[in-house]
Amino acid sequence: MAKNIHVTGVDEIPLPKRNIEIVERKGIGHPDSVADALAEEVSRALCKMYVKEHGHILHHNTDETQIAAGQAAPRFGGGHVIDPSYILLVGRTTTHIGEGKNLRSLPCKPTALAAARSYLKKTFPNLNTDSEVIVDAKLGMGSDDLTGVYKASGHLANDTSFGVGYAPYSITDKLVLKTEEYINGKLKRKLPESGQDVKVMASRVGNKITMTVACAMVDRYLEDATAYKSAVQQLYDATLDNALKVIGSQNVDVDLYVNTGDDYKRKVYYLTCTGMSQEMGDDGSVGRGNRCNGLITPFRPMSMEATSGKNPITHIGKIYNVMSKLIADDIAKAVGGDAEIRVRLLSQIGKPVSDPLNASVEIVTVDADSDPRLPKWKAEAESIMVEWLDNIDKVTELIISGKVRTF
Repeated sequence: MAKNIHVTGVDEIPLPKRNIEIVERKGIGHPDSVADALAEEVSRALCKMYVKEHGHILHHNTDETQIAAGQAAPRFGGGHVIDPSYILLVGRTTTHIGEGKNLRSLPCKPTALAAARSYLKKTFPNLNTDSEVIVDAKLGMGSDDLTGVYKASGHLANDTSFGVGYAPYSITDKLVLKTEEYINGKLKRKLPESGQDVKVMASRVGNKITMTVACAMVDRYLEDATAYKSAVQQLYDATLDNALKVIGSQNVDVDLYVNTGDDYKRKVYYLTCTGMSQEMGDDGSVGRGNRCNGLITPFRPMSMEATSGKNPITHIGKIYNVMSKLIADDIAKAVGGDAEIRVRLLSQIGKPVSDPLNASVEIVTVDADSDPRLPKWKAEAESIMVEWLDNIDKVTELIISGKVRTF
């Protein structure tokens, strides 16, 4: 069954073969990413609580989490957080079920607070979650119209909105993503001086990629300026080595810059107590950072809507963004070669999520209109689209189990 699916060939140079590209990733310790992560952790925890208490997932959206920066006085050898950062978990939840004598309240706030604190403890080892951050929750019932749509069916769109995705990743995409994952992964074992607030920006001009990394350094591991400079140099060397491994045999050159805001003559260093810039100066909000493919890509189709924290049953801002990426990945594998795949899904409020108003696939390649493979590609793309739309539950399961990223 064709579900308003439109597959077209676009006669255009795919982005990876164009001259200019910019790609960014805000690492897991960036305040916007922390907000995204907490919103998603809370949503997943609520899903599990609702299933335990009621048998199925109830309406909720926790995608308005806010982080207000604190104050800190970092110094070599170890400084102090003076004023804790403040995290407010904000959203709409189903706080009670039943009516009259059968009315029963649900533990939404305790569930949310426990999930948030657990994530902070396991992810940020240099943050004292007892004294250096305040976590609060303001979670209330949603409006009757949206909860009504939710109750009417588990799969009616809660909004007239859209999701977008593209595939495959370019070498610039891969380099940015793998660089942040490396710094916040394997590198931590040999360089604990590096904090979790890592930002990676890459500019590609032709075959030359200029990559800039900003990494908060943790003061307690650095006794003086000499130790700081040495740690930054180690960070540079290890990151460059990893970048060269990511690039492999591809014809790409990389210039790497680390902590360019430092000014050693003026004794300006990116030094923190917790490895997180939210300790002083940087606020955070859900949806202001990475899209659900883990990147910020101004040269690609993007949705401005936040993915993290939205419910995985009816919220188009989550389901269609995640599913667009999955569909694009599958089509890219089927098509192969240098084609760039762009997917856009548009819903209509109150209509089945599985039946979008517009499901668009663009297969971008040079001479697409005259390519004899286009009819085969179109048939494969439509089949893949139908398969995913007929299995919305699979997307929900992937989200709840944490098997797909949302930021």
